[in-house]
Amino acid sequence: MHVINVRPEVTEDVRAIDVVHISAFGGEAEAQLVSSLRESTTYNRELSLVAELGGRIVGHALMTRVPMRKDGTEKNVLALGPMSVVPSQSHRGIGSELINACVNLAKEKGYGTIVVMGHPEYYKRFGFVPAKGLQVSCNLPAPEDALTVRELVDGSLAGGGHVEYPEAFIKLY
Repeated sequence: MHVINVRPEVTEDVRAIDVVHISAFGGEAEAQLVSSLRESTTYNRELSLVAELGGRIVGHALMTRVPMRKDGTEKNVLALGPMSVVPSQSHRGIGSELINACVNLAKEKGYGTIVVMGHPEYYKRFGFVPAKGLQVSCNLPAPEDALTVRELVDGSLAGGGHVEYPEAFIKLY
């Protein structure tokens, strides 16, 4: 049994990360999203994690700082995604390792909330709950039940808000 090593992305990982997303999603869109986000002002390499298995990159998860607005106030939250694992290595706990590492990193960095647009049943296992139940919405043209949130600091989602994903995410939909 190989040990899964999760670490921050380095420059040499870029192509391997693209391969992970292309193979996991069956197209270029998510890889292009990651490239677009890398070029944005909100990109922080420390929030881009890779999973290695046997010295090979087999998974990637990116968190992006995004604003959540409500009644003229704004706070930064982290949007998790895209997150993927190469299909040949799925069901080995790699995605779980990545998500748990993201949650721990977000806490270390002092963020209060993580939002994710994805499969709610999957993310529920990591403490994410439906966003609409906490009056949290977003600007992505996706089903509202696909948006889930996890409060890392008690009360960080009090009163809800509207998450503004960057243009690069909107193009994906």
